[in-house]
Amino acid sequence: MPDDNTLTVTDCRLPGRHEPVDVAVEAGVITAITPTSAGTAHAGPHLDAAGALLTPPYVEPHIHLDTALTAGQPRWNTSGTLWEGIERWSERKATLTREDVLARAEQVLRWQVAHGVLHVRSHCDVTDPELTALHALIELRERVRDVLDLQVVAFPQEGIVSFPDGERLMARAAEAGADVLGAIPHFEDTREDGVESLRILFELAERHGRSIDVHCDEIDDEQSRFVEVVATLAHRTGLGSRVTASHTTAMGSYNGAYSRKLRRIVARSGIHLVCNPMVNLTLQGRFDDYPKRRGLTQVKEMLAAGVNVAFGHDDVMDPWFPLGTANPIQVAHAGVLAAQLSGQTEMDEAFAMVTERAARVLDLGERYGIAVGRPANFLLLPADSPFDVLRRQVRPSHVISRGRLVAETAAAPTRLTWPGREAEEVDFRRR
Repeated sequence: MPDDNTLTVTDCRLPGRHEPVDVAVEAGVITAITPTSAGTAHAGPHLDAAGALLTPPYVEPHIHLDTALTAGQPRWNTSGTLWEGIERWSERKATLTREDVLARAEQVLRWQVAHGVLHVRSHCDVTDPELTALHALIELRERVRDVLDLQVVAFPQEGIVSFPDGERLMARAAEAGADVLGAIPHFEDTREDGVESLRILFELAERHGRSIDVHCDEIDDEQSRFVEVVATLAHRTGLGSRVTASHTTAMGSYNGAYSRKLRRIVARSGIHLVCNPMVNLTLQGRFDDYPKRRGLTQVKEMLAAGVNVAFGHDDVMDPWFPLGTANPIQVAHAGVLAAQLSGQTEMDEAFAMVTERAARVLDLGERYGIAVGRPANFLLLPADSPFDVLRRQVRPSHVISRGRLVAETAAAPTRLTWPGREAEEVDFRRR
C-alpha cells in the first residue's frame, strides 16, 4: 500500500454497530463514515477490511520505558519484591547512557505500535543528578511524533523529600520539558514526608502548568493512605481530572468502612486511577503467608462509584517484571481475571480500560476516537466484538496512524488433522 495519508477503508464494522461502513481519510484526518451498502466508488488508496472491527488505537497510560529490557542487569530481582527491584534499578541506573536509553525505549515503542498502541505515557526516573534518561526520552518523544504520541512523566523513583536534592531535580525535570510530574509518597521515609512530597508536587505542577501522575500506595500496607491526600489536593486545587493516582494497591487491604469513605473522596475529586494488573499481581503479596492478597486497587468498586479506571502494562522485562511484550490486550485479559470482570458489560469496560478510559487519563480529548474531523488513528481487528478480541487475544491486522499504515500482521492459521477427517483450518471463533 502506498505510504500516503489519504485512504479509504471499506467494509469495516464499528463496535456496537452491525452494519458495515466505509471510513474515508484525507490528510491524516477522518473525513467521512458512510454505510458500505451505499456503493460509493472510492478513488485512490483503499483497504478492504473484510468485515473486521475498526476501533480507536490502544492507549498505554502507564509504562516505564527508561527501565525496559534491563531485567538481570546487573543482577536479577531474586525476591520478586518492589523493594529489591528498586535496589537493582539503582545499580543499573548508575550505568545509563543516552544511547542505551534510546535504544531500549525505542525498541519497546516499536513493539507497542505493532500491537496497536499509538498513545503512550511513560514514567521516567529523575532521581539521577544528570537526568540522563529524561533527556533521552524527551529526545525520543520528538523523534517518534509522526507515528505516536509520547508523554513523559518526571518520576522520582527514590522520593522527593527523602532523596538528596529531590525537589530541585523535580524542578529541573519540569524545566527540561517533562509533560507530567509524579511522586512516590509511600516510599518516602515517613508519613509526614509523603504528605510533604505531594504538597511540593502540586505546587510545582501548578507553577509549570503540568498534569500529575503519582505512584500511590503501591504497597500491601493497609496504613498507606496517600490516595486520600492526592484526591483531596486535586479537589481543592481544582486540578481534578489532570491528576492520576497509579497502582493504589493498598486499596486491596483497606477495610470496608474506610473504603466506603475513600470512594466518595476519589469520585468527588475527578482524578483517574490506573491499575497495572500483570505487574502488581507479580509484586504484591510477597510478604504474605496464606491467605495471600491479590494486591490490586478496587477496580469494580471504583468503576461503580463513577471513577475513571484504566489498565496499564507498567514494566517490560525490567527489575520488577521479567516478562512482557508491551501488548495491552494481555493486560486487559489479566485485568479481567484479577479484578473478576467476568460480566458481559464488565468485559466491555476492560476493553475500554485500554482504549477510551486510558485516553481520558492522557487527556486526549478530541484527538482520540472514531469520528469525522478526528485524527485517522485506528486499528483493524479481525474479531466479532471487543469481547472476542479479549477472549482470543486478537492482534490488529492493520494499524493506521495519521492515515498511514504503520503496522500489518498477517493471519497465522492453524491446520488440524483429526482422526477420520480431512486436514482443516481451526477456527477459534464460536459461530
